[in-house]
Amino acid sequence: MRKHNGMRPQDVVILLKIISLADKPWQLKDLAHELSISASEVSESLNRSYLAGLIDYDKRKVRRQSLMEFLQYGLHYVFPQHPGAVVNGIPTAHSHPFMRNHFESNEVYVWPDTLGKNRGHSIEPFYQKQINAVKIDEALYLLLALVDVIRVGRIREVNVAVDKLKEIILS
Repeated sequence: MRKHNGMRPQDVVILLKIISLADKPWQLKDLAHELSISASEVSESLNRSYLAGLIDYDKRKVRRQSLMEFLQYGLHYVFPQHPGAVVNGIPTAHSHPFMRNHFESNEVYVWPDTLGKNRGHSIEPFYQKQINAVKIDEALYLLLALVDVIRVGRIREVNVAVDKLKEIILS
């Protein structure tokens, strides 16, 4: 059995992508293409997630309760984030449309994207080409924005994000 050297940021995205697909069948090459990650990296990611107990032995079914616990209690320790410089980008965290329906804020958080129409404090995405993936998958976009709330939000915002994540992940 391989040694587990810890989770990598893109592992979170890959697991959330599988969840965003709901019951649609998928293959490694499909995940790789839609996430702009190599198939070998997706395979390695699934191996790490299996060793961490976040996906089943066949690497097809996410262990949703375990993933939710990791996101809620461990994510901000493993992948902390502090808002950076003001840049153009795609709204994330409490700036995502879902969160804006719950909270008003003058601060805008974005994933940097030169083609982005919003300006705000930069939040580093989990991996370089994450922007490509969220542009083609609204469900994944919502999941990742909610996860960013956990990384940078205040208690009230985090509670709303966790509740929504539980609704999506555990249903």
